[in-house]
Amino acid sequence: MNHLRWSVLGLALVGILDVSVASATEQPAPTPHRPTTEVQKKPRALSAATPAAQPSAEAAKLEELEQKVLILQRRTEISEEDAAKKKLEAPVVTASDKGFALASPDKAFELKLRGYAQADSRFVANDTNGTFSDTFLLRRVRPILEGTLYKTYGFRVMPDFGSGATLLQDAYIDLNFLPELKFRAGKFKGPVGLERLQSGTDIRFVERGLPTNLVPNRDLGVQVSGDLFDNTLGYAVGVFNGAPDGGNSDLDVTDGKEFEGRLFATPLRNHFGPFQNLGVGFAATAGDTKGSADLGKLKTQAQQTFFSYLSSSTPTPVNTAAANGLHYRLAPQANWYYKQFGLLGEYVVSSQEVKIDTTKKTLSNDAWQVLGSWIITGEENSFKGVTPSAPFDLSKGTWGAWELVGRYGQLDVDNDAFPLFADPAKSATAAQSWGVGLNWYLNKNLRLEADYEQTSFDGGAKSGGNRPDEQAFLTRLQLGW
Repeated sequence: MNHLRWSVLGLALVGILDVSVASATEQPAPTPHRPTTEVQKKPRALSAATPAAQPSAEAAKLEELEQKVLILQRRTEISEEDAAKKKLEAPVVTASDKGFALASPDKAFELKLRGYAQADSRFVANDTNGTFSDTFLLRRVRPILEGTLYKTYGFRVMPDFGSGATLLQDAYIDLNFLPELKFRAGKFKGPVGLERLQSGTDIRFVERGLPTNLVPNRDLGVQVSGDLFDNTLGYAVGVFNGAPDGGNSDLDVTDGKEFEGRLFATPLRNHFGPFQNLGVGFAATAGDTKGSADLGKLKTQAQQTFFSYLSSSTPTPVNTAAANGLHYRLAPQANWYYKQFGLLGEYVVSSQEVKIDTTKKTLSNDAWQVLGSWIITGEENSFKGVTPSAPFDLSKGTWGAWELVGRYGQLDVDNDAFPLFADPAKSATAAQSWGVGLNWYLNKNLRLEADYEQTSFDGGAKSGGNRPDEQAFLTRLQLGW
C-alpha cells in the first residue's frame, strides 16, 4: 500500500514540475531598453494577452492530475476491499496443543484432526504357571477425525489400531440443536460406567478398574442427551443393540434391544466452595439378550481373564452357556475434585438370565472401586485430566506436573454360576485389587505413567484352591494431539 502512495506523490510532483517548466519557457527574455514605437506597441499588446491564457492551461493540467490521483485512490480502495473480502472468506487453519483444524471464519464449518497413541509395558512378577507373557505393546493407536457442519451437525470417526488389531471404536453423527437437547446416532460409549465414560487419555491408571468389566464398552444405537438447570443436571437416554459386559457391539443378531439411561448432577457447580465440583449420578440398563456372544469375560488390570462362562470351540446347548433373557445393570456413581485432590467411586451390579442345556438361572455379579488422586505440584485436578502450569523444560528449570494415585476395588461373581455355568478350576469366584501409581505430565500432550497393581482371587486354581495373586507392573508413554 505504501508503494502506491509514493507513486501518487511522484505523479503529483512531476505534474507540478511540468507546469513550472512550461511557465518558465513562456516568459519573454529581457531586452535592452529602447524607445517605444508604434510598431513595438502591437507585440506588447499581444504578449499582454498571453499571461491571461496561461492560468487556464495550468488549471486544466492540475485538474487532470487530480483526476488521476482520484482514480488511483479509488483503485487502492477497491484493492483493499477485495483483500478484506478474501480474508473473510479464507479458511482458518490452526495448529495447537488441541490438534489441527481447518475452519470457516465464522466456525460454522470445521474439520479437526486429533488422536493419541499409548505405548505400554506389562510385567507380572509371580507368574509361576507361565500363563502370562511379559510384553511391550501399543495399547491404543487412535487417529480421530471430527467436525461440524452449519454449527449444528457434527460427526466423529475414531478407529483403533492398537493391540495388534483394527477396530472401529467411534463412528457417530450428532445433532446439537440446543444444550438441553442433543441427538446422537452411530457407534459410541453407552451412558453407564463412570470410569468408562472418562476418556482413555484421562484415566489415572494404565487400565480401568474392576467395575468396568460389568458395563458395556461401545454399542450401536441412538441417544438423546442434554444439560439442564444451568448445567447442573445432565441426562442421557438411548436404545442400543446391546453389548456384553465389558464388550463391544457392531451388529445385532437378535431382535432384542437394550435401553440405557443416566442422570448425573453437579448441584453446586455454579457456586464457590470445596463442593463446587462434586458430582453424583445413577445409570441403568435393561434389555433382552440371547446367545453365547452376549456373555462377557472378566479381566484383571494386566488384562488376564480370571472368569469366563463355559464355552467350546464346537458349541452346543450342552457345553456352552448363553444369555437367555433379561439383562439389567445398576450403576450408582460419584466423583469429587477440589484443588489438587480428586476422588472417584462407583458400584455396578450386572444381572443376567443364563441358560445351559435346559437349566436356566439368573446370575448377578457386582463390583465396586474407590480411586483417589493427588497432584503433588499443585495443579487443578479434574475429571478431564491435568494441565501442567509449568510444562517440562530443562532450559527453564520446570518439570511439568506430578500426580500420585491409588485405588482399591472388588468384584464378586454369583456363586450360583459354579459349577454348571462356569468351571471352578479355571474361573475365580471373586477378585480383590489394589494399586498405586505415579503420573508425570510433561506437558498437556505428553504423559508418563507407572503403576503397581496387585490382585488376589477366591478360587480359580486347577487344584481347587485360590488362583495365585497377580503382581503387575504397568507403564505407559502417552502422546495426544
